Amino acid sequence: MTRWTVTFQDAPEMTKIRADKARRDAHIAYVRGRPGLQIGGTLALRPQQDFPGAIWTVEAETRAEVERLVVKDPYYIPSLRRYSIHNQGQTSAVQDMLA
Repeated sequence: MTRWTVTFQDAPEMTKIRADKARRDAHIAYVRGRPGLQIGGTLALRPQQDFPGAIWTVEAETRAEVERLVVKDPYYIPSLRRYSIHNQGQTSAVQDMLA
């Protein structure tokens, strides 16, 4: 299994999307239902700032699997959210035992 980091850069208009409770609930359910998505969270450069993006850590076999996770997320709107995917490498048996 390979570990990946996904960073998202959001347009300012994403604030309205994040404020939509139904979409937020769908996003949270989506993320929680994906065991390969190990860590997710918003990025903020200072307290009380609107979130300029987010970051995920994902375990998946291929980059294509990670991309599918991204584009099926209810928060993904191509015109408002850009993303980049970076390979962190193979997870080892030791890492798996510690998890």
